[in-house]
Amino acid sequence: MFRKAAVPTVSNGSYLQGQGNGKLSSMDSKQPAQEGKVMLKRKVTLLRGISIIIGTIIGAGIFISPKGILKNTGSVGMSLTVWTVCGILSLFGALCYAELGTCIKKSGGHYTYILEAFGPLPAFVRVWVELLIIRPAATAVISLAFGRYILEPFFMQCEIPELAVKLITAVGITLVMVLNSTSVSWSARIQMFLTFCKLVAILIIIVPGVIQLIKGETQHFKNAFAGNDASIMGLPLAFYSGMYAYSGWFYLNFVTEEVENPEKNIPLAICISMIIVTVGYVLTNVAYFTTISAGELLLSKAVAVTFAERLMGNFSLAVPVFVALSCFGSMNGGIFAVSRMFFVASREGHLPEILSMIHVRKHTPLPAVTVLHPLTMIMLFNGDLYSLLNFLSFARWLFIGLVVAGLIYLRYKRPDMPRPFKVPLFIPALFSFTCLFMVALSLYSDPVNTGIGFAITLTGIPAYYLFIVWDNKPKWFRKLLGK
Repeated sequence: MFRKAAVPTVSNGSYLQGQGNGKLSSMDSKQPAQEGKVMLKRKVTLLRGISIIIGTIIGAGIFISPKGILKNTGSVGMSLTVWTVCGILSLFGALCYAELGTCIKKSGGHYTYILEAFGPLPAFVRVWVELLIIRPAATAVISLAFGRYILEPFFMQCEIPELAVKLITAVGITLVMVLNSTSVSWSARIQMFLTFCKLVAILIIIVPGVIQLIKGETQHFKNAFAGNDASIMGLPLAFYSGMYAYSGWFYLNFVTEEVENPEKNIPLAICISMIIVTVGYVLTNVAYFTTISAGELLLSKAVAVTFAERLMGNFSLAVPVFVALSCFGSMNGGIFAVSRMFFVASREGHLPEILSMIHVRKHTPLPAVTVLHPLTMIMLFNGDLYSLLNFLSFARWLFIGLVVAGLIYLRYKRPDMPRPFKVPLFIPALFSFTCLFMVALSLYSDPVNTGIGFAITLTGIPAYYLFIVWDNKPKWFRKLLGK
C-alpha cells in the first residue's frame, strides 16, 4: 500500500509529487534539479527558526501548568526546582536533536531519526500514533485554550458558553490550516510576530514580579521546601507537566530541509531558544509566588490572569488576549512542523501518496496540512481530550527517548557519518535514561491511563503489516486505499 512508482515527478492537477521513489533524498544533493521539479524551499532563517521553537514551546503551559507542578511536588521550592530541571533536561534533549539535525539533513523529526536508526516498523508506529491521535488531540487542546482566552474579555462577569468556545476554536483551527496551506513565508512572518507577543506577555508578568521582590515581597519563599512531601507517585506527573510546558524544542528538526544553512542555524536556534525559554519560565514562576501563595495558586483556574488582577487592575484584561495569541502561535508552529513529518512519511511509502504532494504555485505541502483538519474537528467536538493526552503523553516521551538512544546507536553503527555538531555522550545517555525512567514511573503511578495509551500505540504494529507489508491485498481493499 502507498508505494510510489519510481518516477521523478508525478503531476496531478494542481500538485506535484515531492520526491520520486519514496526515498528521503538530501536537499543538499549535488545532482542538478530535474526540470519542472517542485520542492519545499529553504525559507527558514535563523530568526525564523528561533521563532518556530520559542513560538511553539510557549503556549498556554506557562500560564496554566504551574498549578499541576505545584500540586504534584507539594512545595514552592520543589516546584521551582522541577521547572529548572525540566528546562535543563529539555536543553539536553534539544542538543541531541541538534546533532541529529546536522548529520541527517532530512525533515520529519522523530519519524526520520527512528527510521534511520531502527528501521521502518517503529518509525511507522510513531507516525501512526501522531497522525491518528497525538497531533489532532494536542491541536484541539491548545486550540480550546485559544478559544477560551480570546472570549475571556467578553464574559468577565459570567461563565463562557461551551458551544461558543468550541465554535471560536473551530474558526481558529481552520484559520491556522488555511495560513499554512497558503504561504510558508506568511506563516513564518506571523509566527515571528506571535513569538514577540509571547515574550511581551512573559515580560508583563516578570517585570512586576521583579518589582515585588525589590519591595521585599518574599513571604511566600520562606520555608520554600516546607509543605507536603513529594511522593514517588507525584514526581513523574510533575515532570510530565513541566516537560509538556517545554515541549516544542524538537519542531525545527521537522523542517530541516527548509532551513538555511542547517549545520549552523539548527544548533544556534535551539541553544538560543532554550536559554530564553528556560530563564523566562523560571522567572515567571518566581514572579507568580511574589504575589500568590501556594494555596491560592492551586485554587486558580488561570494563574496568569489571577496574578494580573492582583497587580495591574484594568490592564489585566490584556493578559487573556496575550495568552490567546500565545496559544495561536503554538497551533501555527505545531501544524507547520508536524505536517512535514506526514509529508516525509508519505515519501517513504508509510502514508497515502497524496500527502507527499506539493502545491505547484504556493510551494506548500497542502495535503499534509489539511489532513489534520477533519481529525482535529472530530477530537474537538467528540473526544475527551485531556484524558486522551494523558493516555498518550507517555508515548511521546517513549519515542523521544528512543530517538536519543538512536543517536548513541548511530555513533557505533555509523561512526564515519559526518557530524558537524556533536554533543558529549553523557548528554544523550542521561536524557534517554530520564525519558524511559519517566515512562516506567508513569506505568507504576497511573497504570490505567498509561496502559490504555500503550495499547493504542501497539495498534500501529498490525496496521504496519496490514497496510505496508501485505502485498497480496484483494482488489477491493486496494481500491479502498486509493491504490
